[in-house]
Amino acid sequence: MRQTNYHLYDFMDFDPLRQGDEALWKAWKPTQIEERDGDIVVTIPYQRQLRQDDMAPDTEAPQESYALIIRAYAPGILRVFTTMAGDVMTESDEMLTMQVEREPLHLEGTAILDGNGRQRAFIDLKPPTLDPWSDLLPPPQPAPAILFYPDGDERKAIALSDDHFSPPRYDALPLGYVTTGVQQRERATISLKCEANECFAGTGERFRKMDLSGQTFLLRNQDGQGVNNRRCYKNIPFYLSSRMYGAFFHTSYCCKLSLADHSTRSVQFLCDHATIDMFLIGGQEPEEILRSYRRLTGFPTMPPLWSFGIWMSRMTYFSADEVEDICRRLREEHYPCDVIHLDTGWFRKDWLCEWRFNPERFPDPAAFIRRLGEQGFKVSLWQLPYVAEGAEQLAEAKSHRYIAPLRSQQASEGSNFSALDYAGTIDFTSPEATRWYQQRLLKPLLDMGVRCIKTDFGENIHLDADYQGMSAEELNNLYALLYQKAAFEVTKETTGEGIIWARAAWAGCQRYPLHWGGDSASTWEGMAGSLRGGLHLGLSGFAFWSHDVPGFHSVPDFMNSPLDEQVYVRWTQMGVFTSHLRYHGTCKREPWHYPAIAPIIRRWWRLRYTLIPYIIEQSRQACESGLPLIQALVMRHPSDRQCWHIDDEYYFGKEFLVCPVMSSDGRRDIYLPEGLWVDFFTGERLHGGRWLYDVQTPLERMPVFVRPGAMIRIYPHDVDSTDEMDFSKTVWWKISRIYKGYPL
Repeated sequence: MRQTNYHLYDFMDFDPLRQGDEALWKAWKPTQIEERDGDIVVTIPYQRQLRQDDMAPDTEAPQESYALIIRAYAPGILRVFTTMAGDVMTESDEMLTMQVEREPLHLEGTAILDGNGRQRAFIDLKPPTLDPWSDLLPPPQPAPAILFYPDGDERKAIALSDDHFSPPRYDALPLGYVTTGVQQRERATISLKCEANECFAGTGERFRKMDLSGQTFLLRNQDGQGVNNRRCYKNIPFYLSSRMYGAFFHTSYCCKLSLADHSTRSVQFLCDHATIDMFLIGGQEPEEILRSYRRLTGFPTMPPLWSFGIWMSRMTYFSADEVEDICRRLREEHYPCDVIHLDTGWFRKDWLCEWRFNPERFPDPAAFIRRLGEQGFKVSLWQLPYVAEGAEQLAEAKSHRYIAPLRSQQASEGSNFSALDYAGTIDFTSPEATRWYQQRLLKPLLDMGVRCIKTDFGENIHLDADYQGMSAEELNNLYALLYQKAAFEVTKETTGEGIIWARAAWAGCQRYPLHWGGDSASTWEGMAGSLRGGLHLGLSGFAFWSHDVPGFHSVPDFMNSPLDEQVYVRWTQMGVFTSHLRYHGTCKREPWHYPAIAPIIRRWWRLRYTLIPYIIEQSRQACESGLPLIQALVMRHPSDRQCWHIDDEYYFGKEFLVCPVMSSDGRRDIYLPEGLWVDFFTGERLHGGRWLYDVQTPLERMPVFVRPGAMIRIYPHDVDSTDEMDFSKTVWWKISRIYKGYPL
């Protein structure tokens, strides 16, 4: 859209030619405030605006009034709810787990207090101060002035924003909605004031700089097609502010979120459905805020031990013989590995997902899986949530309505993979379809020994289909959660271990680990974009995150350009210090195909297995807190302004500060936060609170730092898989005064 001078068009998505019948309704000053069953209910009138560029009230249209409900929860959460669509505020749905307690609120004048006497909100009804001298412009329209204190900290009020240059020229609305047709309420907006130096992070797996201020995002899941663009596999309607609050918008509809972009004075949220359900989460540090967010939407589940080992894959292995040859060589050459993933080539026709092994290339899959298991390998399988034309399950799926029937046979969004015409999307809003997917499609595979299902795709559904439980528009973002929940639950029920390998996500998906970063290019830019996405995802409630090492696709030829060996090494080094480590992509990924760097790779794989006791320990803590495994520096140093702009360093658990090298010359700048640091590989001691510029690191190493006195639990013996680990033999590494570095 071309930029205009009018908020209606630039943010509210009005047609600049005004050829439709859209009308904007703006919130005015409250007319009533009352207590109701522990909630505060504020009656807010809305005034229709004239259908013109400059905003002005249509005084011939009667006002409409809607209730704004303010509800409090412990610890430190306020909920702000209003609907023009007749929705009911719920505390139980697929997104919410609500591991919080209600805190009754009461009124003292226009101050809203909890039972401990803390002020949690304030409604300002005073008229603005004026010194009249001109009638050149009309007076400002009335507006609700409400301040929120989620955790009772009155030093950081979160206020509704009535942001305008002049009364007719608005940049943000405190509350508003849009009608079309005969008073059909279509979408709603809310805006909050922000400060000039305020920074933002989160919003999902965002492939952007750490500070997201000055950007607007469409929160609508779609195939990201890489990790260096606006598109996003994992949109999460949650952001973290440097003012130490978080905002979670409880919806699955397509949304727009402007973080000090359309106006540097405002955060603006626009929902394609005329309901606003916003949770404001207070806290003194990011971990506290994210823990409360997880109380609302769910805590991650601990993945099994073997998942923290190395996963080997490519797109794709084509036969049992090929896989067994690779596994044999991994063991013979002592490359430790726990998982073999079979991607798109295990069906009778490549990419034609039928949840059946090709009987010619995999003649006895149960025996094949058993043989691999005897060598310590777990098997993971690719599939997707669409039934293709030509699939043997298509007739059954259609006749029982396990796939949502299409309203048209014209091209639709489907999976965004153009090589196949997908006939329909499995309807996970239907309990019958969900059971069919679990029991008929996945369980036979799990019964024969498969340990993990790759729940690929799911970012898009057929929008021209009729789903049983909700509209396609409401389902599109939520679909990933329903899909992954179904696969996770049947996997846990059948194997005893809860795990999937997923690409899409929405709020709540963190309960069903784990998620990986999508189809990155095997380039330095792909590596940097992947890490940015993982850091923002960790600031959006997710504990576990992985990525395709060393990038998924080649450049410039997507399938056939050879790998850059330096990228392979540097991405491996970063992968060792992330929660899960999988090799995958469009050409050979096994290290022996790159003999010049294979010895380096083997040493780094050994280090990975040495660190698994530490990784397990940190993972358990992450499942009970607000911490991810890889932590942006702002998690630990929210008051350090530098850290809100650093997206190429991170903490790995409690002890490690990791600085991946992402250039062919081996150079990078390093920021050491305040305090004393020890180079993990050399033992050199350095003072922090400063930048180290143009640091050169040989290909064999990566800059990794620990604090003096750190205690790191390790496994001191070489193993070929986690099956060989005896955790009674773990020992502690102490970063003592005599520590001379890890001998890589």
